[in-house]
Amino acid sequence: MMTEPEIAPPQRGPLVYRQSIWTRLTHWTWALCLFFLLLSGLQIFNAHPALYIGQQSGFEFDNAVLRIGAINTPEGPRGQTTVFGQTYDTSGILGMSGPEGNPVYTAFPGSVTIPSFRDLATGRVVHFFFGWIFVAALFVWFLASFINGHLRRDILPKPSDVGGLPRDVLDHARFRFHHGRVYSPLQKLSYFTVFFVLFPLIILTGLTMSPGMDAAWPWLLDVFGGRQTARTIHFVVMVLLVAFFIVHIAMVLLAGPINELRSMITGWYRTSPGTQSQEGDRS
Repeated sequence: MMTEPEIAPPQRGPLVYRQSIWTRLTHWTWALCLFFLLLSGLQIFNAHPALYIGQQSGFEFDNAVLRIGAINTPEGPRGQTTVFGQTYDTSGILGMSGPEGNPVYTAFPGSVTIPSFRDLATGRVVHFFFGWIFVAALFVWFLASFINGHLRRDILPKPSDVGGLPRDVLDHARFRFHHGRVYSPLQKLSYFTVFFVLFPLIILTGLTMSPGMDAAWPWLLDVFGGRQTARTIHFVVMVLLVAFFIVHIAMVLLAGPINELRSMITGWYRTSPGTQSQEGDRS
């Protein structure tokens, strides 16, 4: 009598302790801070929805690289966004949004600002509060990561990572994810860019926009080419961080959200079969 062949259960790699308590705490602190920083930052941007290069700006200048607003047309008011001299109709999204009978004329709609109504003072308070928490968390992360080796092991790219980058990029493009004990070359390069380029840039450009900091550190204005240039860089870096966040969430969902979330909640990460176990790992 023939019997169906037994199907072997899928192999599972060992659980490894991948994320320290400091990495997990600062990760979720940044997620919270960046949420409030983004939405309060858009509130601040709405007070003057234009970006410039250099020291000067105002109604008598025509040096804006980005301008979001509303204009009157024969068909009625329309939202308009101008980028490097190219103008686009963005009615319903940017410049003018809300119901047709009672539109709101702000660069970004209230649904994506904190507060949801025009209140620059509150937006600035929220922005500065979470900005300093963000800086403190970054300092804690750098100190802890230097001490426990996370910075050297998982963030700083090595020559072998540079050599393995093209293949890793191709694997990610094909959604072939390798769950290893340490970060892949593409992950290392991405996190290195965030921690050593984007985070410092958004902090320093934010400080450059403060008159108090300009008085204490006047060299900031020289480094960034003026307060208005710093504001533009600040906005661009914010856009890049939002793009990184979107890609990051997409990769988490594609690579296995349960495993990825467990890593950032408990520290334990399920690696691919064949990953070498070490003392302290779980089967």
